Amino acid sequence: MSRPDVRENGPPEDGGTDGSPDGGVGPRRRRVPTAPPSFREGGMEAALRTLELTVRGRLDGLLQGNHLGLVPGPGSEPGESRLYVPGDDVRHMDWAVTARTTAPHVRETMADRELETWVVLDLSASLDFGTAACEKRDLAIAALAAVTHLTRGGGNRIGVLVATGEKLVRIPARGGLAHAQGMLRRVASTPRAAEGTRGDLGAAIEQLRRPPRRRGLAVVISDFLGEPEWERALRALSARHELLAVEVLDPRELELPDVGTVVLADPESGRQREVTITPLLSREFAAAAAEHRDQVAATLRRCGAAHLTLRTDSDWIADVVRFILARKRAWSGGR
Repeated sequence: MSRPDVRENGPPEDGGTDGSPDGGVGPRRRRVPTAPPSFREGGMEAALRTLELTVRGRLDGLLQGNHLGLVPGPGSEPGESRLYVPGDDVRHMDWAVTARTTAPHVRETMADRELETWVVLDLSASLDFGTAACEKRDLAIAALAAVTHLTRGGGNRIGVLVATGEKLVRIPARGGLAHAQGMLRRVASTPRAAEGTRGDLGAAIEQLRRPPRRRGLAVVISDFLGEPEWERALRALSARHELLAVEVLDPRELELPDVGTVVLADPESGRQREVTITPLLSREFAAAAAEHRDQVAATLRRCGAAHLTLRTDSDWIADVVRFILARKRAWSGGR
């Protein structure tokens, strides 16, 4: 289901004022969530610095000890126990298993191999929209910055495929802070797609499989609007890589406000329609939006992808932290 942008005559209401200075109880201003900076021309460098400080300040240390190697070998993480053979290092003796089986065992360790991460970043025309704290485009770039910060350490590499509908930009996977900063700068300066240009998320995901890459992490950042024609490509990708899907949403894509007559526009087809919002239309729109979100979530589950939802009217960095902590609890068996 393709849902249109909503163009209104003016910004949404703020929702209250501060309490009176005399100590009386008055309406309180709604707390403004942490919002990613806008990457408009002219303030891009400042926006990138602000984003880097935000990500580093809130996400440092969250994944310590959770990156396991992909193959057995010398390292620090415990692996499987096996029978002792002459020549094994006696410092690796597994005394608990040895006592239980009455046969000498050693415990292998998992090597801390470097991780290669590839991100498919959807910057099609439907992302150039936002009615809350930011545009979905800014939120998608912020999500890329978070993934970059969380995966680039320890010799890891990260690359990105930027899909605008007009072109596909491929930035090779490399490691290091300079590469990460240059990659984000290049992504943030990607020209916006012309209105009426339809994106093809499935084709972008398919490009990630060509040529085949070593096992690693594949991340897809998109609003996932429209029919899930990307399912086949994502399912094929999951056969080799761990998957993470980051869904970016705006509240106007979930419900229509009671603002009278508005112009609804589909940014990827250019079609527009003037409608008068009624209570019935609002209910039907909300029901269709909820059904589509459920369809996206079910499709991502079938593909084996972890699913993180970020909204332009929410504290995106807090949502990332909650997602990571939930994943850590799952990795540790609920501890």
